[in-house]
Amino acid sequence: MPSPDQSRIDARVEMLCQQGCRLVRIQIATLEAGGDIPETQDLDPCERALFLAELQQIMAVYGDACRLD
Repeated sequence: MPSPDQSRIDARVEMLCQQGCRLVRIQIATLEAGGDIPETQDLDPCERALFLAELQQIMAVYGDACRLD
């Protein structure tokens, strides 16, 4: 299995985060439910997992700010 392209993942994370906290939370929920989003469609499973983990780590800093509920 090829190693993940971290710069490709980072660029996608950055692009998504620029769209705002609320959208990022929605996209995280979609990914956690097994769905796909445009930023992950061509990622392999390892890259997809890294992408999700990075988003979750970034959003953990914000705590309950901009929750979906």
